[in-house]
Amino acid sequence: MKPSPDLLSPENHALVLIDFEGQMAFATKSISITELRTNAAIIAGASQIFKVPTIVTTVAEDVFSGPVFPEIEAFYPQATSGYIDRTSMNTWEDEPAYKAITATGKQKLVLAGLWTGVCIVGPALSALAEGFDVFVVTDACGDVSVEAHERAVQRMVHAGVKPITAVQYILELQRDWARTETYVAVTDLMKKYGAGYGLGIQYAHKMIKH
Repeated sequence: MKPSPDLLSPENHALVLIDFEGQMAFATKSISITELRTNAAIIAGASQIFKVPTIVTTVAEDVFSGPVFPEIEAFYPQATSGYIDRTSMNTWEDEPAYKAITATGKQKLVLAGLWTGVCIVGPALSALAEGFDVFVVTDACGDVSVEAHERAVQRMVHAGVKPITAVQYILELQRDWARTETYVAVTDLMKKYGAGYGLGIQYAHKMIKH
């Protein structure tokens, strides 16, 4: 009856959202911007619901990459979250970002952002090298081509990174629908961002009388 320690729980990991910014998204071709924004909203919303330590990083926000996605800002406003702006492509090599991530004290790290082959591969492999258990939300990442994204994911998986999806992330945190303290927030989030799955939840809540 004891769950696997390999599973994510609200208490055992930190989430790092990397460079969800306009300029990075403009060149992203491996996933539609609509899907990318939706999946970013799911994981950001999930982390807020389950009170997961979350770090938002940007790269050259004011001079090149621009502001973060509105979906990130909605859950983690810059004024209260204090985004960490970098010049380095590898978040792990930026001292303030590294200190913020490691200060969470979490051995499991979940990464998502743009671009997969640069800004995700760098910290993922670097964290692995320091003994962290690393997960990447692959459908909340994107790159300049399908080839670039797929090779980056393949490289990380070969190294030991664990790929997951946005919906998998939120459902792994909820784990049991009897957890009433988060049930409403999770289903409301999925009604808004969960595409067909969210419509199914809405349908069930309307049509099935409990």
